[in-house]
Amino acid sequence: MNQANFTLTRDAYGRLVFHAASGERHDGVTPVRAFPIGAPDDGISILSAEGHEIGWADRLADLPATTRELVEEELASREFVPEIAQLLSVSSFACPSTWQVRTDRGDTALVLKGEEDIRRLSATRLLIADSNGIQYLVRDLGRLDRHSRKLLDRFL
Repeated sequence: MNQANFTLTRDAYGRLVFHAASGERHDGVTPVRAFPIGAPDDGISILSAEGHEIGWADRLADLPATTRELVEEELASREFVPEIAQLLSVSSFACPSTWQVRTDRGDTALVLKGEEDIRRLSATRLLIADSNGIQYLVRDLGRLDRHSRKLLDRFL
């Protein structure tokens, strides 16, 4: 199915309900990003409560406004990937080390267990896992300030 063949609503319990153009209805559906880091607004799959794909949207922007808002609300309630804007300091260049960072959600500290917890997604994009399993995104290494890049280079 494509994005033109379904709509979404919420039931009395706040769960998403899928309505196909054919009249088919599925309760408790879940939207999932196909490419959550690389292309978060491209490729949105709608999964049934059993985990089967029942709908697809090539781009989030292609969905009708009310359906798009419901998808965005649902994704935001489940996703938590703070984006690192600046590395303020690191406790040590040996692991484990505590990093003081500024993210798009505020300042925080993360503990890096090992250099293997820094995963390169592309030439300019990193995903960093802290000791609690929280994933932090560095969207573009080139946009970090010089001090942040120097600290990060010691771990790459």
